[in-house]
Amino acid sequence: MSESARPLAPAQFLKRRVRLGLRRSYNSVLPALLITFCSVGAYYFSSVVLGHKGPLFAATSAIIALGFSRDTRLRRVLEVGIGCTLGITVGDTLLHWLGSGFWQAALVVFLSVLLARFLDSGVVFTTQLALQSLLVVLLPAPVGGPFTRSLDAVVGLCFALVATFLLPRDPRREPKDDLKVMLGELALVLRECGSALSYNDSRMAWHALVRARNQQHHIDSMRAGLRGSVEIARLSPLYRRHLDEVQDLAQVLERVDYAMRTIRILARRLSSVIDHAVLSDAGTAQLADVLNESATAIEELGAALSDTQSSATKASLGHARDSLADIATRLHPQTLEITQMEGETIVLLFRTLMVDLLEAAMMDPTEARELLPRL
Repeated sequence: MSESARPLAPAQFLKRRVRLGLRRSYNSVLPALLITFCSVGAYYFSSVVLGHKGPLFAATSAIIALGFSRDTRLRRVLEVGIGCTLGITVGDTLLHWLGSGFWQAALVVFLSVLLARFLDSGVVFTTQLALQSLLVVLLPAPVGGPFTRSLDAVVGLCFALVATFLLPRDPRREPKDDLKVMLGELALVLRECGSALSYNDSRMAWHALVRARNQQHHIDSMRAGLRGSVEIARLSPLYRRHLDEVQDLAQVLERVDYAMRTIRILARRLSSVIDHAVLSDAGTAQLADVLNESATAIEELGAALSDTQSSATKASLGHARDSLADIATRLHPQTLEITQMEGETIVLLFRTLMVDLLEAAMMDPTEARELLPRL
């Protein structure tokens, strides 16, 4: 790097951080409005309707329950909200019996953690129960009596639950976007495998393997998000009509997960095939073409699944499915001019991958297997 180019690095880093920060802020406008409405609404309700003085726990319980996690799932809202509410109740109860002080605070935290672990295995639940009970013991008692804060926490939880039921995000949006990104990564892995064959470079196959391995934690995160989307679609009156579609997306994710696991094995075997030069020039060219064509079809599939218009989705999905089906009918070692056993193993793995992709494209599993030529 030249001396003149060095000063640009901090500026580029700062520019990138500002751009990412603005994007996060833009994507957080609606959740921020929701948190603001619920926290202030809960505080106002406890203050004006119930007559509590300074109902801080009403606002904090609503904020903690909604939070800024990737998905506002019912279980998470209940876990955080009940943990917060129960912690305040436990603290109020022990405060009423034992009074306030350092040894009382230590006893409250100890008992709260044990109670939380007895009731639920969630880390967030345990943390909230212990934290809120500790704050109750350490803070001065409210004017309305020791259990006023417990009622405030219930109010905040109720506001968070109402917001989760009646004002959720579209449960289809994030799963569709995530699937498009993941299928794009799958296509990139296939293209890298195709390039590894074309350039006879086993290192490129290993790079493809590393890329595929790095996607597993994203898939796990998507699975957790989809569970939340299914809950929202099942419980929210606004989105209950989309339940079947969201459940279909969950099944698609499972097939994509299987496909990514298969392609990791394929990339590892492909590296060995290249190192041992077991493919003929014709076989190498044929297999590279199949990999690149499959990558294009997978990108079409990702675009089709991310489309929010049902009519356009069906047409795009049908085109992607036809492209994958056409490739599936050619997956025979002889058709691809592959003769040695190690090369045939690659074809067998790719056949398994293709069935998973066809199922992700909403094809019946039996029909997908019947497309494959008999061995």
